[in-house]
Amino acid sequence: MFDTVLVANRGEIAVRVIRTLRSLGVRSVAVYSDADADARHVREADTAVRIGPAPAGESYLSVQRLLEAAAVSGAQAVHPGYGFLAENAAFARACEEAGLVFIGPPADAIALMGDKIRAKETVAAAGVPVVPGGRDPELADAARRLGAPVLLKPSAGGGGKGMRLVRDLSLLDEEIAAARREARASFGDDTLLVERWVDRPRHIEIQVLADGHGNVVHLGERECSLQRRHQKVIEEAPSVLLDEETRAAMGEAAVQAARSCGYVGAGTVEFIVPGGDPSSYYFMEMNTRLQVEHPVTELVTGLDLVEWQLRVAAGERLPFAQADVTLTGHAVEARICAEDPARGFLPTGGTVLLLREPHGDGVRTDSGLSEGTEVGSLYDPMLSKVIAYGPDRATALRKLRRALAETVTLGVQTNAGFLRRLLAHPAVVAGELDTGLVERVVADLVSTDVPDEVYEAAAAVRLEALKPVAADGRWTDPFSVPSGWRLGGTPKPVGFHLRVQDPVEYAPHGTHTVTADRVSVTVDGVRHTFHRAADWIGRDGDAWQVRDHDPVAASLSRTAHAGADSLTAPMPGTVTVVKVAVGDEVTAGQSLLVVEAMKMEHVISAPHAGTVAELDVKPGATVAMDQVLAVIAPHEEETA
Repeated sequence: MFDTVLVANRGEIAVRVIRTLRSLGVRSVAVYSDADADARHVREADTAVRIGPAPAGESYLSVQRLLEAAAVSGAQAVHPGYGFLAENAAFARACEEAGLVFIGPPADAIALMGDKIRAKETVAAAGVPVVPGGRDPELADAARRLGAPVLLKPSAGGGGKGMRLVRDLSLLDEEIAAARREARASFGDDTLLVERWVDRPRHIEIQVLADGHGNVVHLGERECSLQRRHQKVIEEAPSVLLDEETRAAMGEAAVQAARSCGYVGAGTVEFIVPGGDPSSYYFMEMNTRLQVEHPVTELVTGLDLVEWQLRVAAGERLPFAQADVTLTGHAVEARICAEDPARGFLPTGGTVLLLREPHGDGVRTDSGLSEGTEVGSLYDPMLSKVIAYGPDRATALRKLRRALAETVTLGVQTNAGFLRRLLAHPAVVAGELDTGLVERVVADLVSTDVPDEVYEAAAAVRLEALKPVAADGRWTDPFSVPSGWRLGGTPKPVGFHLRVQDPVEYAPHGTHTVTADRVSVTVDGVRHTFHRAADWIGRDGDAWQVRDHDPVAASLSRTAHAGADSLTAPMPGTVTVVKVAVGDEVTAGQSLLVVEAMKMEHVISAPHAGTVAELDVKPGATVAMDQVLAVIAPHEEETA
């Protein structure tokens, strides 16, 4: 076993790998960009090395700086985690050339399986069924030959980046251009392939483990069909869709796929499966790294996959055969991301002011967070994962819903409450899943309405702050208490101007109890308890930032922009494209700017025809959420 391992990643996966290194008595080395100088993974490692400024290209994606960090720390091996350089063959080769063990598959296997076109050809030759499709340079012709709907995919990467579902072939050229742009930005390669789209498919993947002595086993499947925009949000093991015969057949296909590329280490073979016929499964791709959702497999097999990555990389043989692998119980994982469901799941950011993460009684949280963590727009939006285990699926789902209700991340808006409601949806409870289910039911699970008790709690906190307390803490002047009492008149309730999205004037009318991190209010005989920090309150995984609203200042702002519409940033991020200049005439719906955050592009369009009156940003500018980007003065007919 190694003495020292460098973890070439950040966030929750770095913390996860460090945990196993500690349990094995191996010294851990973290790396960090300037933005992560005080991050949790830095504090938990035995030592940490700065690798550059915040942009990923100058830090976590810099092969040279990572190798220098390994050299200066005395590391013998490098664990790449997932994301960044985890599936970069050049990085694996560079580690080998530097005398370091890359804790992952051989570079040739990464290169082969990282090229989705070659990967499909290779596994097909090994007898693994693949989805019908085509590739560059005859991409458009292949798409038209297959017929709509088709799926465009980058050849060089995964994670849903650059994927486009095309149901109308008249839009094919536009969608190809968009897919190429995102693929190039995400992977540095805009090569695409096209596949026949399977309606209402299920996404099922098989975990494989191979040593350097020719032994390959699979560790069962994970159901990953609950997705948004091709991104997994809930994963579970095992899948309710598969019987033992299909599980064995898919597992053997995954083993053959791994053998076909000379795989070593932990990897995942992904299949697309028609929900009505699970025996008709098709190979999609192989992820040559540890998966985000690996904990559900760990819980049902009892194996620590990071430990076995390390042992295999150190040259050990697998001490178990396929017949020794058993799946016991059920596990479900939810990905907590910095995004706001009420604003179309746009990325969010901020400082973690209050953090409560559930653990114990079959619940596990893998997290890179701590109180004070600054969540910015530079890196992936996933913050943590909450995983629940039970003897059966119903128990695991119930435990995970409870755990999500106990998850508190005030200061940064997350999707925890949405995921809790998703897990309670009848189709999810029944196991009737497919990759389009979330998009079909999302409107039923997201509300922009703010419950009255939220305003009551926020107002109670402000009311409590107004109460004077004498120096001795024993007596308060009754005339200083904000009771609304007036001489010779009817008491007027104390009101506050508040805003979550739309401004309201609210006067608290219930009873309340306020402590340092909680507020309880009783309204119409019902008691509601919230967590609180600064102007944030939260419960059951949901959170609201309740700001003070100044109606006078807002009125002056509206007057200043009378007859014009201000376009604001929908999320904190970076302006990547500016397509207009001051004085340009624009049409309604015309694309004006593009803001990117956490690998997501958002197009800012003209709300109506008019003239660009103001333009306050340029490409490369960093913007805050709700920051004014441009002002469009409407044409006279629009004003009328």
